[in-house]
Amino acid sequence: MGWAGHLVIVCPLWLGSIPALLKAFFEQVFRSGVAFQYQPDATRAKKLFAGKSARVVVTMGMPAWVYRWWYHVHSLKSLQRNIIQCCGIKPTRATLIGNIESMNEQRRASWLDEMRGLGERGQ
Repeated sequence: MGWAGHLVIVCPLWLGSIPALLKAFFEQVFRSGVAFQYQPDATRAKKLFAGKSARVVVTMGMPAWVYRWWYHVHSLKSLQRNIIQCCGIKPTRATLIGNIESMNEQRRASWLDEMRGLGERGQ
């Protein structure tokens, strides 16, 4: 595949999950022959994105600790296990950013700087 090796996904938490349009994108892009390859005599498909890594950034209106502790990051775990890691992408790091609508300008600039720093370090 022609990408350097680090997948970055930034999306909002939408009705408890990732947006439907992002799911549709994954359905089209992460398909057989691109992200994995069925093997005729094997019980598992070959993971074509092995050696790649990912960072998932999820923004939300609720406090991030509520999503983590009350909802057990259910949709994030599903995205990581059923889509990203299924194709061989490991490790998958996650950043949760809560209270996004009430965030002041200074806090927003701070987390943008934090995300930029992660990107520059390839994390």
